[in-house]
Amino acid sequence: QVQPVESGGGLAQAGDSLRLSCGASSGVTFSGYSVAWFRQAPEKEREFVAAIRWSGGNKWYADSVKGRFTVSKDTAKNTVYLQLNSLQPDDTANYSCAVGRPIASSVSQTSSYYEWGPGTQVTVSS
Repeated sequence: QVQPVESGGGLAQAGDSLRLSCGASSGVTFSGYSVAWFRQAPEKEREFVAAIRWSGGNKWYADSVKGRFTVSKDTAKNTVYLQLNSLQPDDTANYSCAVGRPIASSVSQTSSYYEWGPGTQVTVSS
C-alpha cells in the first residue's frame, strides 16, 4: 500500500506562495498511480484541486486554481508537489493528497482514490 504523507502547509498572507509536498511513508513508489490534491475548508465539502499521473505526467486542475497552482513530481524523491502561488483567503483549507488509479474523467472524484494522507493546513490572511 502507498500511504501518502503531506508537508509544507502553514500561514501565509494574500499574494504569498507555499509549496506542499506529498511523499509515501511506506516507501512504496507512486509508480502506476495518480496522485491528487484535495482541500477542505471548515463547513465545506472536500473539493478537488489538482492531480498528476505518475506515468506520463498528465495533469488536471480545478478551474479555481488554474494559473495559480502547479502540480509536479520528482521521480527520484518519489514526491508530488503542489506549488501555491498568489494565495487568497479563500484558499484557506486543509490540503490532502490522495493516491488512486482513476480514469481521466474521474480524477476529480474523491471515490477514485483509496489512500489518503492526514492533510496539512494552509491558512491565508488578507
